[in-house]
Amino acid sequence: MNQLNRALVTAVMVVAIFAAGCTVIGRLNPPNDSSFQREFGMSECKLVPTGRSPYFILEPGFQTVLEGGGTKLVITVLNETKMVDKVNTRVVEEREWSKGELIEVSRNFFALCEKTQDVFYFGEEVDNYQNGQVVNHSSSWLAGENGAKAGLIMPGQPKVGMKYYQEVAPGTAMDRAEIVNVNDTLKTPAGSFSNCLRIKEGTALDPQEREFKVYSPGIGLVQDANLLLTQYGFIP
Repeated sequence: MNQLNRALVTAVMVVAIFAAGCTVIGRLNPPNDSSFQREFGMSECKLVPTGRSPYFILEPGFQTVLEGGGTKLVITVLNETKMVDKVNTRVVEEREWSKGELIEVSRNFFALCEKTQDVFYFGEEVDNYQNGQVVNHSSSWLAGENGAKAGLIMPGQPKVGMKYYQEVAPGTAMDRAEIVNVNDTLKTPAGSFSNCLRIKEGTALDPQEREFKVYSPGIGLVQDANLLLTQYGFIP
């Protein structure tokens, strides 16, 4: 191989390696979509662990149960708080079963802005189960650690077209939402609901991933993908 050919081959190899590297980096750290809000003015809020917004309840003892397709999800507002990133947050537990087998228990941390009624998400501690044993803690994150910041889980005054990050934990959890309807109706085993909020959710870590959630005023989550509300209310 002459000197010119060697130079050409070397150049092609460098370009190929660089391109491959860029592709991998792009997958691990997807470009930020600036149309989704990431800053929420939390410094101007008095953040509290107890209260409610029109579509989100942070009052101890409130519980919702959603079921469908062999899956059961129980969401309970615990009588427990946790300091996360210097904010006293409410602990909301989620327990999920598939075909009767417990597959996940998560402790989620939320705080309410008294002024705006925005509800912010400060992270979650996750236990993933297999055959009755904890196998990992995948998807866990906390605001204030490893570059993570609190996201907006529910606006106090939702409007169609609002787009915002619910989780801001680079490389771990980058869920985001878009409000698509504020006057939806939904029939569930627990009853029929009107004036509902329909939200399209996805993640910047996998832009092809999409699902819909529906929230009813005074109750909260009534549909999560194919799961529908079967029970709700305060428990002892």
